[in-house]
Parts: sequence; C-alpha cells; structure tokens
Amino acid sequence: MRYAYAITAALLLSGTATAIALPTMSGAQTAQNEPAAMAATAPKAGAPMSFADLVAKLQPAVVNISTSQHITQAQQPNPFAGTPFEGLFNQSQGGGAAPVTRQATSLGSGFIISPDGYVVTNNHVVAAGAKGATVDSITVTLTDRKEYVAKLIGRDPTSDLALLKIDAKALPFVKFGNSNAARVGDWVVAIGNPFGLGGTVTAGIVSSLHRVTGGGAYDRFIQTDAAINQGNSGGPMFDLSGNVIGINSQIFAGQSGGNIGIGFAIPADDAKPVIEKLMKGTTIARGYLGVGPQPIDDDLANSFGLQKNQGELLRQIEPGQPAEKAGLKVGDVVLRVNGQQVNPDQSLSYLVANITPGTRVPIDIVRQGRPMTIATVIGTRPSEEALQAQASGANNDDMSDDDDTPSVGKTVPNALGVTVQTLTPPIARTFSIDSSVQGVVIGVVDPASDAASKGLKRGDVIISANGTPTTTPAALAAVVGQAKASGRSLVALYVVRGRQPAFFIGIKLKK
Repeated sequence: MRYAYAITAALLLSGTATAIALPTMSGAQTAQNEPAAMAATAPKAGAPMSFADLVAKLQPAVVNISTSQHITQAQQPNPFAGTPFEGLFNQSQGGGAAPVTRQATSLGSGFIISPDGYVVTNNHVVAAGAKGATVDSITVTLTDRKEYVAKLIGRDPTSDLALLKIDAKALPFVKFGNSNAARVGDWVVAIGNPFGLGGTVTAGIVSSLHRVTGGGAYDRFIQTDAAINQGNSGGPMFDLSGNVIGINSQIFAGQSGGNIGIGFAIPADDAKPVIEKLMKGTTIARGYLGVGPQPIDDDLANSFGLQKNQGELLRQIEPGQPAEKAGLKVGDVVLRVNGQQVNPDQSLSYLVANITPGTRVPIDIVRQGRPMTIATVIGTRPSEEALQAQASGANNDDMSDDDDTPSVGKTVPNALGVTVQTLTPPIARTFSIDSSVQGVVIGVVDPASDAASKGLKRGDVIISANGTPTTTPAALAAVVGQAKASGRSLVALYVVRGRQPAFFIGIKLKK
C-alpha cells in the first residue's frame, strides 16, 4: 500500500443537539436541507438496510494476492580487514563482503474479471518491494481458500495496474461499472484483505471525485471514507448495483499509519482501457509534452494576473521534446489542452497522457499576459523508470556556510527581503549551480520577509522576475521597482537551487 503521510489531530465532541426554529420570510430562499426539499432526496427504494445480500454475491470474486520474494543485499566490508582484529568480525556478523539473500513476502487484494481466471490488482502489489528484490512467485487465494499460482500477464506502473491469470474455469467474476456516473455521497462497498485479514468488508460513501494527490499522469482518484488499510490495495470498490467503480490504491494515513477515513481508488473508467490493453498484449502508449508543470497557487495567480484554479505554469522545457519543438517556453501558463481546461481536477499531465501520441492538438496559453494558441504534436511518454532517472539530480538543500564560501550579497532589494549578487563562476561552483545558469544569487534572506517564510535561502539563484531576466542586481531591483510603481503587491520569481529543476514562486513585497 502506498501512503500519503500527514500529521493529524482530531477533536471528538459528544452531546446533544437542539433544533432551533428560525423565522422565514415569504418568498425568501429556503435552506438546502429544508424537509420539503429533502423529500426528493430520501433513500431510494431498494437502498439496503444491510449490505449482506450484496456482499454475498460479490465476495467470491475478490481474492487475496501474495508474493514470495528474495532480496539480495551487499554487506559492508570488514572495517578491520588486514589488521590483527580481522578475525573478530566474521561474515555472519556483517563483517564480510559476500552478498546476503533473505526472503520476503507481500500481501494485497484483487478481483476476478472473467470466468477463466483473469485477475486485476495494483502493480505495486505484485512488484518487487525493495531495492535488490526479485519476485519469485505470485499466489492467488480464493474465498474458499483454494490457492493458485498466478502468471503475470502485464503491468502498467504509470496507472499502478497489473493483470494476472490463474489456471481455472467457471470462476465467479465481476464487471467494471461506470465510475463517471458516481456522485459524491453515493454508497460504496470495499472488499479486500487488510493486514492479511481475508474477506474484510467495509462500507462508506464517495467523499470526493477527481481527487489529485500528486499531479501525475494518472493521478485522479475517487476518494472514500470506507475503511481502507494496508492489504486493501488492488481490491474492488463497488457501487450498490455491484459494479466495480474503483480499484483501491492509496490511503492518506495519520501517525499510526492506518486508516483515518481518507482512501483513494483508481476510477474504473481510467482502469478499464488499461486492463483491456494488458489483456490483448497491446503496448500502452501515452501522450507526452516534455515539460515540467507547476500548479499555480494564489500568490502566483496574483503575480501573473490570472484567475485562481486555472492553468499550470511551465517551469521547465526539455530539449528536443514536443513542447520545445512547438515553441512553448518557460513561464507559459497552459490553460487548455485540446479544448480541455487545465484545473485542479484535471492536471496538465493527466490531459496530455490521455491523448494518443502523434495527435496534433491546440494548446491555449498565456505568455507575458497575452493569450495565444500553439499547435503541438503530442509525443510518446517514456517509461516511469526513464522519467525518474531524468528527474534525478543532486539535492543541494544543505548549502555550506563556511568562511571559505565566496562573498555573496552586495545589493539589497529591500522590498523582496533578500540580498543578491551577480552569479559568478566561483559562486556557481560553490553552490553546484550549472554553468549555463545566469542570474543573481541570494546571499542573505530577511527572516521576517515573505521570501523567508516560503523557503528561499542562501545560494538560491533568481533567474528572472515577472518574466524579465535578472542577470544583475540592478535588473532585479528594476523589476521590483516597476511592480511597486504599478501597485502590484507580488513578484513572480523563477528560481533554481543547486541542480534541482527550477521553479516559480510568488513573493509578497515589503511595504
């Protein structure tokens, strides 16, 4: 089970509630939960007083999935090798250099989608769980405790889906439903194997739709308060008609690491096409632009003069990729892709990934305050491994403060609360800045400034401000002065830290 961690606190209140009748005026708007208005939304005929009959029909199609793995790890060399103390540390005590192999297992859930034994689950349920691990076998256990060795038909790490096959016939199975028809407040039932407790049933409601947790290509989930825990991964989420509308995939966990009423499921309408392709052995190709998008927070929206919750900023353009070929630039705000709005419910990555590679589409952007449309031919998305390798880089958060560091800080744009100096080759080497970067480097940040509260620090390089290159302190001061003169309270900075990808940040000006 993958986790999104948060520190949570709960205040539990108990007591009685007293209804207070408030006077109403003739012709006035009525409350949303006025009894007369709620009559039409009362539970429909057939809504269960119990889920027992529904579960009895569905549970036989839900399975337990376990893997057997071996992990090979290199041991640390004997620190006393070649000394009289070498014999005090033998290989079994971790002193030898020979690799050590140990066994491991994993548990998850899945569901049968055909009578001849095709089983759907999450990719992370059947993937190697650690570096150096290899999956030796996958076992599927039915509710009658029959066990089958499963064959991995295909997997798709991007959507976190996998398809298995067991050698059996006349099996109970379930079908995908229409997740697009789900509404917030609908009843849902989850069946799975949390913590290895097979056949566990939980119920709740759809808490939210199109929930984005990280902004990835397939990051748009159904959120539910039905209890989902470690081991529920890959199990089905059913509606009251018994259709699979989601595949339980993640939880939002508190300090305990367990369920706190926030779980996420992959929508059936996203999962079904992927599973069908895996079943046919078809290559799954997704669209790709080759950009580093960044959500626009309130401060950035104000800095760029945009409406809230619309569009994403391009903080990075990859050389030779479709975005660069089409003429997209760093600082562009993408509002729509092929007519589909970019917003918190559907990220830029999600929209592009669902376009067939090779398709020519219009991309609506705002550049330096001017709207324009750029025709772009969508490329093919690389594998997740290739994307991770591409994004990896040195993390230089821990900047040195030694006295040997070249002097940084000669001009102070007081309105920003930072001291800056033109970036020179010696300073660039000190802070591991790429030699191609041009800008001003921050030497001191006023701890009382907005820049400090948003994490800017010594060694960060400001490449541009409000879209204007800032190769000298005077250039930065000019942009800040112009912003103040025009009555603007924020400036959008384009910043790079070490060899990490550059990013935009909106900084409030000091009065």
